[in-house]
Amino acid sequence: MYRSWQRWFSPDIDLCLVQVPGRGRRMAEKAFTRIKSLVSAITPVIASEIQVPYALYGHSMGAVISFEVARELVRTHRTGPEHLFVSGRRAPQWPDTDPPTYHLPHDQFIAELKRLKGTPEEVLAHPELMELFLGLLRADFEMVDTYEFEPGILLSCPITVYGGLSDEHVPAESCRAWSEQTSGACRTRMVQGDHFFVRKPGQDFVEAFRQDVLSVASARQVRETR
Repeated sequence: MYRSWQRWFSPDIDLCLVQVPGRGRRMAEKAFTRIKSLVSAITPVIASEIQVPYALYGHSMGAVISFEVARELVRTHRTGPEHLFVSGRRAPQWPDTDPPTYHLPHDQFIAELKRLKGTPEEVLAHPELMELFLGLLRADFEMVDTYEFEPGILLSCPITVYGGLSDEHVPAESCRAWSEQTSGACRTRMVQGDHFFVRKPGQDFVEAFRQDVLSVASARQVRETR
């Protein structure tokens, strides 16, 4: 899905996708069940690949992962991101009152997936496919359900937050609360769609995200020419 976003930008802006265990070519590998462990594993890899100024983006669970990766990069005195883009996620310090669901019995867990409307219908309709992805889905839910925000390093990079106007799980005020995690600017943009608006992003998100990324790149170029 994210690979197709490259068409929104010129070739001098490169989308580098992080493929974690349990997905894509790494599907045979065991998926992580704790965000802290995943961050510890992928941060050094990301740091070793950094050769030019960069930004981080993540949606929902990926928003928390990107945030914690940014903090870890700063904490270990590596080069931090120019900007943090997040979407579909409450600020990390915002209380989550939803009960854990990753350990629900099979039928109840499937019912929860259907309620959240995040799993494609073609997967839900085929028991064989569901069995294939069930372990990964439970691992993802466990990462989110067991995440505990720990106060620590305040980011200095700006943060831009995108929220879905119809997202029942992420209210606008919880998006604005991301401002507490940076000493820089924090901007919130509410766009059309529910929690999964990134799957078929509307033109308002596409244009906003594109312009926001280009603005970060332009600002960097201006600083480098001074």
